[in-house]
Amino acid sequence: MSNNTDNEILNELRELTNDKGNWKANINDVALKLNDGYSGAVKAKALWLLGEMGLKYPREIESHVNDIASYLEDDDSKLRERSANAIGRIGRADKDLVIVHMDKLMKMKDDESSNVRHAFIWACENIATNAPDLFCDKLDIFFEMISDSEDKVRIEAPEMFRVIGKTRPNCVGPYLKKLEYFAENDENRIVRIHSAGAIRITKKALEQ
Repeated sequence: MSNNTDNEILNELRELTNDKGNWKANINDVALKLNDGYSGAVKAKALWLLGEMGLKYPREIESHVNDIASYLEDDDSKLRERSANAIGRIGRADKDLVIVHMDKLMKMKDDESSNVRHAFIWACENIATNAPDLFCDKLDIFFEMISDSEDKVRIEAPEMFRVIGKTRPNCVGPYLKKLEYFAENDENRIVRIHSAGAIRITKKALEQ
């Protein structure tokens, strides 16, 4: 596929991204862009858009979830990242559509790419927004990731405790003292802010 054709397809996908009124009618067409005949750039854009479409139209995306999830294990880190993003958005709308893929998603915590690890946390936050019980026994993973080697991952990890703490504060309760250490002592200002935010939200929910 030539670069010109690639650019044309990418432009079409960008235009569709901003044309939400036509999302439902174009889900199948965008899903076709995951076929082997398309470049990694096109697949990455399609995966992102399918995730947003799936958040709005979960029933219509259902038949494509397996194809989307297949990229969780792709050799291309950008496609793994975008697949995680998409699974997170679809799972936010309906956890039952992605639950069969949760084991593959959870393995991404150890991905060699920091962008993928970051996308993993973000995806889990999305799913946890409406299905927090899926993660109450997995919070050790996210606590460990506050000490990740990359700042972008470290910054995102405390946000998982904020999401869970809002509706399942008892799950986060055992981590409050540990989070306080990061809120008071971490060298990264955003890690401190996000840790403090998670503590504040959780304590507020515990008081209610």
